[in-house]
Amino acid sequence: MENSKEYKVNRYFFLAIIIALAIFLVFSLIQFFTAFLLAIIIYILGKPLSDWLIKRRRWRKSMAALLIIALSFFIILLPVITLVSLLYDKISSVITHPESILSSLKSFDAYMQNRFGLKLISDKNITELQSYATSGLSVILSQGLSFFSTIIMSYFFLYFMMINTGKMEAAIVFYLPFKKDKLLLFGNELVAQTFSNSVGIPLIAVAQGICGYISFLIAGVPEPGFWGIIAGFASVIPVVGTGIVWVPISIYLFATGNNWQGFFVIIWGLLIMGSADNVIRFLLAKRMADVHPIVTVLGVIMGLKYFGVAGLIFGPILISFFILLLKIYYLEYQKPAAAKRTSKPRQLMPSYMQPFLGGNIKKKK
Repeated sequence: MENSKEYKVNRYFFLAIIIALAIFLVFSLIQFFTAFLLAIIIYILGKPLSDWLIKRRRWRKSMAALLIIALSFFIILLPVITLVSLLYDKISSVITHPESILSSLKSFDAYMQNRFGLKLISDKNITELQSYATSGLSVILSQGLSFFSTIIMSYFFLYFMMINTGKMEAAIVFYLPFKKDKLLLFGNELVAQTFSNSVGIPLIAVAQGICGYISFLIAGVPEPGFWGIIAGFASVIPVVGTGIVWVPISIYLFATGNNWQGFFVIIWGLLIMGSADNVIRFLLAKRMADVHPIVTVLGVIMGLKYFGVAGLIFGPILISFFILLLKIYYLEYQKPAAAKRTSKPRQLMPSYMQPFLGGNIKKKK
């Protein structure tokens, strides 16, 4: 008895030390969490290609890792850097030469005031808009430097993950307190959730941005490329989506007297842009998981708060991982316990009340 008590005390004491060190390490390395998460996402997406190169083509693991890093840069990161640079150039041009934007806004305000008696724009609003643009430019610069350091650290993590492929999965299987069938379920769901959030969301954003650019170009909207990029970013917002962009643009077209252009933008937005995400989800249905819109909304809000622009993808992924862990925990611990509790037939009345209520009683021979 004393040995068992001493064993439990030593076990809990050792576990407390592990938890305390884990908390200390998490708070010390929290600044590298985004880089580590990005490395995990690229590792999951690039592992099938890496396994094919190593097993079929007899490549060395280091060469396969370098190829995955190069492909991820040109396919994933380079377009993001290009879009951010375009936004930076646009915002900086608006700050330095605001006449073109201000003239359009003032003409729209004059139309609304003459037609409906509404004054939307004042000198105070214009000054506040310019200050917001200046602060947004500084935020883009600071986020750009942080994003550059995050990329370097994520590729550092990714390289060592790739050259140790197989060993990391074996360690996870060994240390996680789950059965092999639950771990297999966890792995499949992890890949599906990662693919759905990190590939499906950007593809939908690109498709919506292209559709928006075509619509705005045909309608003669000023700066159609810029508004197409904004529509692509707005596509990650569930329910509202790109409507937050093309609805105000159609109102602007109607207000400026471009009636057929306004009708065209509305019809294009409802028919083409409204169904583009459904088409992509149908094409990728075998690889994409069924992510609930609430998960996407909460993930985007949380991701933007803690990870910046990268949180548009990281936020939904983290919430999906959390729900997946809850599912594994239920299947491993809660469901077997519930099955044991309900294995025996439930007795609806006490045995001593059965004779009075007409219950079945075994007859003595």
